[in-house]
Formats: sequence, C-alpha cells, structure tokens
Amino acid sequence: MQNQAVWIDQNEARVFHVDGAAFDEKTVQSANHHVHRHPHGQLTKTRNHPADEARFFDEVLARLGDAGEILLMGPSVTKLHLLRYAQTHAPKLAVLVVGVETADHPTDRQIVAHVRHYFHDDRPRIGVAAQ
Repeated sequence: MQNQAVWIDQNEARVFHVDGAAFDEKTVQSANHHVHRHPHGQLTKTRNHPADEARFFDEVLARLGDAGEILLMGPSVTKLHLLRYAQTHAPKLAVLVVGVETADHPTDRQIVAHVRHYFHDDRPRIGVAAQ
C-alpha cells in the first residue's frame, strides 16, 4: 500500500503514488476539459451530461486501487465533491482520506515534495476519516 495524493479541479485530476524516492503520476481528464470552437472563433465549454461528473470521479477513484492513506488537494470545491462521492460510492477508499487541503496549481515536483513531507511528518494529523 502506498501513500497517495489527488490534486483535482473541475478540468482534471492528477493522481500521485508516492513511495520512498519514487513516484508516478496519472492524469484523468474531466468532460469539462473539452472545448468546442464555434464558427465565429469563440471558445465555449461543452454542456455537461449529468453523468459526466460521476464518470470522472469513478475514473479517479479507480486509480487509487492500492492506497494506504490519501491526501486530497486542489484549488476549488471539486476535491470536496470527490470526497462526498467516494463516501457514497467507494466507502473503503473514503475512509483512507486523511486530509483535504487547498492548493492552487503546483508543479508535479511541488506536489510530491508536499506529499512526502505530509506523510513523513511526526505531527498528528486531523483526518476526515474515522480512525
């Protein structure tokens, strides 16, 4: 089992598996990520189907298969929507969430450094899961 972090906003999720000196990152695109061009050159987002968010969250949760502890991060409320979705649809993963933090748009290396510090710090953490 690995410590994992999810940085998520309404357009994408980046799932980080951090283990010692190594890490890997997988990106999941949401339906919001797709943009259409209209004939007049205007950019608009597609209208989302109600199931788009559920598909997005299901794909993100599927990437957390062997999670030990999970840290959710992101600039918007999408991280909280993911947590609520997990509590209903993947409760075994939801109880592994030990923190939810606001983070703008850090680089992959900044996220990995933060995750390593977060999970290797001896200070007690207040998690969102029942311990």
